[in-house]
Amino acid sequence: MISSRAGVKLLFAVTALIAMAGILLPRIPQPRSYHVFADQRSFLGILNFANVISNAPFAVVGLLGMVFLLRPNGERDPKIFHASRERLPYVIVFLGLVLTAIGSAYYHLNPSNATLVWDRLPMTIVFMSLVSAIIAERIDPQAGLWSLPIFLLIGIGSVLQWYLSELRGAGDLRVYSAVQAYAVIFLLIALLLPPRFTRGSDLAIVAGFYVLAKVLEVLDKPIFEQGHFISGHTLKHLAAAGAGYWILRMLCRRRPLPPAPASCT
Repeated sequence: MISSRAGVKLLFAVTALIAMAGILLPRIPQPRSYHVFADQRSFLGILNFANVISNAPFAVVGLLGMVFLLRPNGERDPKIFHASRERLPYVIVFLGLVLTAIGSAYYHLNPSNATLVWDRLPMTIVFMSLVSAIIAERIDPQAGLWSLPIFLLIGIGSVLQWYLSELRGAGDLRVYSAVQAYAVIFLLIALLLPPRFTRGSDLAIVAGFYVLAKVLEVLDKPIFEQGHFISGHTLKHLAAAGAGYWILRMLCRRRPLPPAPASCT
């Protein structure tokens, strides 16, 4: 573990480095083949059936998370949050998962840049809300809530910037990629900060699910060619939903830790 002050300095440094990389790196175009997925089979009249229906777990996990956090006695449960306001970023995380299910299913019914916007927007809502939730828990509750609208605007803005660049004929994924990378790196750095609840190491598993999802996305076609049963992109959806499930599992099982004793100076 490192001190909160050292952690904040490290996070500021990482934020600055990723922001600089997003500005200074050469343009990252979206591959022309991005919308061509390995499994394009239809079933029950649904185009790209597997990639559409595999979004259902996002909706299930998102709804379960919202029900858990918004249940009538939830605000009086000190085991989950020290103050009821701290649940807001997590509520938005799970709302984002529900919206991801809708947006991603919509995209896979007719893959194009125009529909991809509605897939990527809710995903950035999930990423950025989770970053704010962790700031509230590992650094300062007020800072986490204050940063929430800022991070949401940055995430949404990264998607809109990409789409506008595509409309200009010079697609650029630098900012959107930087936002995703920042969220994962932030999760890993947060593991070094003093926790206020048990189950803090679950964040590493959440990050692991996300990395697995990205690997499966890249291996879409090779996986599908192994028997033509399921594609890498379909498995990507399941792995990403697994990250959401693990966040819910963490919240359900965690307990508050006693305050750390003040150090002598």
